[in-house]
Amino acid sequence: MKPSIKRWATALGLISALSLCAPLTFAEDLVLLADTAPASGDNPLTKPDEFKKTGPWKIGMSHYGLSGSTHTYQTAHEAEQAIKDIPNIGQYLFRSADLSQSKQAADIEDLIAQKVDVLIVAPLTTTSASAGIEKARAAGIPVVVYLGKTSTDKFTTEIQGDDFFFGKVMADYLIKKTNGQGNIWLLRGVAGHPIDEDRYKGAMEAFKAAPGIKVISDQYANWSYDDAKRMCESLYLSNPQVDGVWSDGANMSLGCADALQQMGVSSLPPITGEAMNGWLRRWKTDGLQSIGPICPPGLSAAAVRAAVALLEGKQVHKHYVNRPAPITDETLDKYVRMDLSDAYWSPSEIPEAKLQSFYGSK
Repeated sequence: MKPSIKRWATALGLISALSLCAPLTFAEDLVLLADTAPASGDNPLTKPDEFKKTGPWKIGMSHYGLSGSTHTYQTAHEAEQAIKDIPNIGQYLFRSADLSQSKQAADIEDLIAQKVDVLIVAPLTTTSASAGIEKARAAGIPVVVYLGKTSTDKFTTEIQGDDFFFGKVMADYLIKKTNGQGNIWLLRGVAGHPIDEDRYKGAMEAFKAAPGIKVISDQYANWSYDDAKRMCESLYLSNPQVDGVWSDGANMSLGCADALQQMGVSSLPPITGEAMNGWLRRWKTDGLQSIGPICPPGLSAAAVRAAVALLEGKQVHKHYVNRPAPITDETLDKYVRMDLSDAYWSPSEIPEAKLQSFYGSK
């Protein structure tokens, strides 16, 4: 095990008090990221040395797009940092689909033509990368999927956040804060994106069990501050009686909070958030009511480690799940960084000096 991977062994463990699922068991020989483990159920392993290859390796990554949320930019930095720690990676080819399904398909075609040794994919939609994944596998290229599911099961391994859990704990929080009675706005991410769809399913399961909750708006705000701000301004003008806001992205949480405050709302309703520093700072300084499920930007680094494990000939499970405990009032100070900019997302594997250069507020 490489030192860069080994150091994460001490960080593992699930804080299960808020977990909706049975405890996960960790792989004994492969550590990808804190709070990450093989999924339960049918979860086959690759064969020993199945994809082993002599380095230096060429790794290709197709990302759904560096736009909309600052989270996507940090995932790119996290992957780059992981690659720096692995000297046997000789070439790293990164492609951003810019939220275009056709571009993601073309990017994957290009990476296959470049004869990468492993392909890493963060899909835009469940279908945007499927044909490319199948073509890569037919060419003998192992495929690692992260940050989004696909309609094909031909990938080699996937590392996913538990987005159903993510959406449900936010809805459960709002039900508790409103005593199961009230009007709720739903601010969703990018239409068709598998992460948004799973978070929405988790939310709706919770809300269906609370008949006193009325979802009076259910709209896409594209994980965008500006879109959410405009939307919440319009919603408030049409009906100011809102008792909670379910937002599956922290940029949207900020946009909605700003809109309501600018409309003269002195006491904001509970607004769900995320582990973006701008939201965590506002939560702390304004004493907001919130909960912050975590989608670590380091999932991209976990994908790089899985790719390296495959090329080293290690056995890798088909499915891995990342399920950190959400941020609450009690744990907020552990995650907020008052010395870093709003664009930073917690937690991070990037060394402190680099964090300061990327996100330092001074």
